[in-house]
Amino acid sequence: MRRAAFTALVMSVLIIVTGGAVRLTGSGLGCDTWPKCTDDSLTTTSEMGVHGLIEFGNRMLTYVVSAAVGWTIIAARAAKPRRHPLTRMAWAQFWVVMSNAVIGGITVLTELNPWIVAGHFLAAMALLTTTTLTWLRAREGDDPPRPLVGVPVRRAVFGLTVLTGVLLVAGTAVTGSGKHAGDSGDIERMPFDWETVTRVHSMLAWSVALGALAVWLVLRLVDAPAGPRARSRDLLLIVLSQGAIGYVQYALDEPEWLVGIHMFGSTLVWIAMLRLLLSTRERGLAPGPEVRAEPPAGDPAAREPQPV
Repeated sequence: MRRAAFTALVMSVLIIVTGGAVRLTGSGLGCDTWPKCTDDSLTTTSEMGVHGLIEFGNRMLTYVVSAAVGWTIIAARAAKPRRHPLTRMAWAQFWVVMSNAVIGGITVLTELNPWIVAGHFLAAMALLTTTTLTWLRAREGDDPPRPLVGVPVRRAVFGLTVLTGVLLVAGTAVTGSGKHAGDSGDIERMPFDWETVTRVHSMLAWSVALGALAVWLVLRLVDAPAGPRARSRDLLLIVLSQGAIGYVQYALDEPEWLVGIHMFGSTLVWIAMLRLLLSTRERGLAPGPEVRAEPPAGDPAAREPQPV
C-alpha cells in the first residue's frame, strides 16, 4: 500500500512538471483540439512537429498517472486489515484525475484562457495534496489523533499551511500575467501588472519563510518530538531554496529552464508543508502482517502464529 501510494505521489509531481514543460516550450496548442489531437487524428502527426509531441506526450502521461492511482485503489481494498479511510482517499485521487483531464480539455478548447490554465494547475496541486496525504496516512495507524505539540503551535502550523496555499495561488497570477503564455500566438493574459503581482508573490514568500523559521524555532524551544522538528527544518530549507530560485529567475527575466525548476520547487514546498502539518499529531503504528515466529521445539506455541 505504501509503495502504491508513493508511486501515485511521484506521478502527480511528474505530471505537474511536464505540464509546466508544455507551457514553457510553447506547446500548449500543440494539439489544437480535445479529446482528439486534431479534428482528423486522435494522435499527433508529423506536421505538428515537436510541439505536438510534447502536448500529446503530456496527455498520454495522464494514463500513467491513472494506472498509479488504480494501483493505489487496488492496494487499499486488498490491504488486511481493511482500512476504509485509505480506500476513500485513493478513490478521491481517481476523481481528481478525471476532473483535471476535463479541465485540461477545456484549456485547449478555450485556447489557453489564463484563468482556466490557472485552474488546471491548481487541480493538479489538489491531486498532489490527495496523493501526499494518502502516502502519509498509509505510513501510520488509524488510532484517534494524539497531539504531539501544544494548541498554539498546531494553530500556527495550520495558519502557515493556509498561507502557503495562498502563495501557490498567487504564483498562478504571476505566471498568468507573465510572458510564458503557452503558445507563440496571441494568447489572452490575466489583466494584472506583472511587476505588481510579482511583488505581492514575493511578500507572501517572505511571510511563509519567516513563518517556517518561527515554527522551527518554537519547536526547538519547547523540545518538541523529533518528527515535527525534522519536518519544520525540511520545510524551512526548501522554502529558502525556492525563494532563492525565484529571485534568480526574476533577475534573469524568467528563463524557461529556471521557471520549470521553480515549478518543481513549488511541489516540494507543498509536500513539505503537508508533512509538517500531519507530523504535529500521531495515530499509532500502521497495521502490519502477522508472521510466524520459531518457538523452541516442543513449545505448544509452535502451533500458533506469533505477531511481532
